[in-house]
Amino acid sequence: MRDIARRVRTNGCLIGAFALLSAAACGTSATESAAPKTTTAAKASTKPGEIEHGIGPITEPVAISAAIDESLSGTGSKVFEQKCASCHKMDERYVGPPLGKVLERRTPTFVMNMVLNPQTMVEKHPVSKKLLAEFLLMMPNQNLTPDEARQVLEYLRSEQK
Repeated sequence: MRDIARRVRTNGCLIGAFALLSAAACGTSATESAAPKTTTAAKASTKPGEIEHGIGPITEPVAISAAIDESLSGTGSKVFEQKCASCHKMDERYVGPPLGKVLERRTPTFVMNMVLNPQTMVEKHPVSKKLLAEFLLMMPNQNLTPDEARQVLEYLRSEQK
């Protein structure tokens, strides 16, 4: 069963790599398509709050308590292992950026929107575009539910401390 889960995770990353290579074959490089736009028109296309909180289904800031919810964190650990660990490590660059201190750099809402809506984030959000230019691989959509994304967020919070 673990072998099947590992293959599914690997294939998800491979699908993202294939999409990137397909774009390159069509005449655009990752850095060209991912370069953040700094023009006034690009800034105007971003709605208030999207720079800080990202673009996606989570439109209100995520309320989190000071204490870690151990139940959410435990479930989030399992989701992270199944869906995220093949590309992300906590304290080192891997296929994707390290996530151990991601909440020092990004808001909880941003993290959840990135998990739930990676393609739109990479296409329209300047921070995500920079990440694509740096890591050269678009994060595949793992089809997490908002509840699963919240669980992963709580797990990331627990790893940060």
